[in-house]
Amino acid sequence: MSVHSHDAASGDMLFEVRGLARTYRLPRTSLLRPPRLLTAVHDVGFELRRGETLGLVGESGSGKTTLLRLMLGLERPDAGTVVYHGASLRREVQVVFQDPASALDPRMRVADIVLEPLRVMGLRDDHGARLSELLSAVGLPQAAARRYPHEFSGGQRQRIAIARALAPRPRVLLADEPVSALDVSVRAQILNLLEDLRVGYDLTLVLVSHDLSVVRHLCDRVLVMRDGEVVEAGETAAIFSAPQHSYTRTLLASIPTLKKRRAASA
Repeated sequence: MSVHSHDAASGDMLFEVRGLARTYRLPRTSLLRPPRLLTAVHDVGFELRRGETLGLVGESGSGKTTLLRLMLGLERPDAGTVVYHGASLRREVQVVFQDPASALDPRMRVADIVLEPLRVMGLRDDHGARLSELLSAVGLPQAAARRYPHEFSGGQRQRIAIARALAPRPRVLLADEPVSALDVSVRAQILNLLEDLRVGYDLTLVLVSHDLSVVRHLCDRVLVMRDGEVVEAGETAAIFSAPQHSYTRTLLASIPTLKKRRAASA
């Protein structure tokens, strides 16, 4: 019932998730009542193949982030399996978190932040050349290496976090609400950067978001989650053009449009 990793024998298959479940015991509110249980993920299954971009969509509390943590092996499932077809889950699967301000150590210079995964994993690489390459790849000047996180804007800090995630040359990038903490003006820039990096570095991307418009921008396939369950799954274009579940239709109806903005400001 844990995450397994082994050399790829299934062609382009990277992740196989089967019957995944995770339940949490909530704090007691009364000594006379049994503790309550929260089902964060229930009977979730899907496959992820090389080169795909998969979106996990749902409101807060739908189970998206818990599913991501289960894929990473940061939590053990109560039931089901996660199989990673690769040599090293720790090195080949990296994460970009929601809030770059809290994800970056304020006491470390950018150079040390970006190169930290190489040092922790004992990867022998030309650190100087790799640092220079990564800063260029995410659109930061070389002088950024000597500075600290607080000297950068939110969008720039997220670029630093992305550079760190790319340092060990991963095959899969998991992005947990990577633009939700950013100003609207820079969200598109970061999404475009992720798309460019996905192509340039041959990455497979899993994008967690509560915003279907973000997923539409990047993803080939979508899993729509509600209360820990996948209520709809399919190609992004098909889900946007003909959603089958009422919850998906509700999410789609909440996407801001130019017409809705004009009506709200009238």
